[in-house]
Amino acid sequence: MDFDRPHRRFNPLTGQWVLVSPHRAKRPWLGQVEKPAVEQLPAYDPGCYLCPGNARSNGVLNPAYESTFVFDNDFAALLPPQGNEQDAQSGLLRAEPEDGLCRVICFSPRHDLTIPELSQPAVEAVIQTWRDQSIQLAKVDFIRYVQVFENKGAMMGCSNPHPHSQIWALAHLPNEIAVEGASQADYLQKHGRCLLCDTVEMEIKAGERVLAENDHFIALVPFWAVWPFEVLVISRRHVPDLAALQPAEIADLADIYRQVTIRYDNLFEISFPYSMGFHQAPCKGGPDPAWHLHAHFYPPLLRSATVRKFMVGFEMLAMPQRDITPETACERLRSLPAEHYKTR
Repeated sequence: MDFDRPHRRFNPLTGQWVLVSPHRAKRPWLGQVEKPAVEQLPAYDPGCYLCPGNARSNGVLNPAYESTFVFDNDFAALLPPQGNEQDAQSGLLRAEPEDGLCRVICFSPRHDLTIPELSQPAVEAVIQTWRDQSIQLAKVDFIRYVQVFENKGAMMGCSNPHPHSQIWALAHLPNEIAVEGASQADYLQKHGRCLLCDTVEMEIKAGERVLAENDHFIALVPFWAVWPFEVLVISRRHVPDLAALQPAEIADLADIYRQVTIRYDNLFEISFPYSMGFHQAPCKGGPDPAWHLHAHFYPPLLRSATVRKFMVGFEMLAMPQRDITPETACERLRSLPAEHYKTR
């Protein structure tokens, strides 16, 4: 098959297709150009709601924390149960309560250091915190799923530049988790094997979409990627969630996280924006043999630090579309130095 011509690729995790149009990368661009991200941030900002010792918007003082710092989101999108809430149904109109808990995790006291600029031990501390919080929230009786995610950069809706992530724990399965869970269960039933275990084996043999790997994790640009420089991180061992990770796996996940994000920053020599999230097994209902822990990185930039990919028109009304092949995107990222551009 000629991958230089328009074609579509199937995503077995979602059961959806993506249109690939490699020739469109050559078209002239006279559309929107983003403002470059502010690069010079202080190590401490007295006006930042997340810096140690500062007051948040509700007046609560942050402790003088020295590593990660976790607190309940002051503007939570989800709230704990309040009692006798009822579903609302009227023909086609249906609504039901959604209970949950939302937390914020500051990566470090430094206002100016994102994940790719933190040390290996500091990133390990972040991942350990995500694991600990996932375990803690999974024990709450009304929580069924724990979503760990990071929005990096104002372009991705980040409301505060102090490097941080969030955890939303929900009483119901989110849409993406329900779809991925069903796809993985269906694959296991049909083939007797894990979908992502087979993906790892296949991608290692092919090699062309593997961005980085170590003993316990692999980072690749998936064959079915939608976003220009999308990356999928998968555990080599078949584990269902962050709670199942051993210390050596946490260290290797931190290493892979740094390798991916350093190359992101090096691509256009900026603090590269993205949304990242871990997909893990639901925390109620017993063991799920089909679920395999993985993380999605969805970065919006396409051609430069100021030209982004827009999901509009055809993408909103028909199906996702991308302009460069995943293989080309992987080669560009893989060819970049493993050392952060600010330290070279």
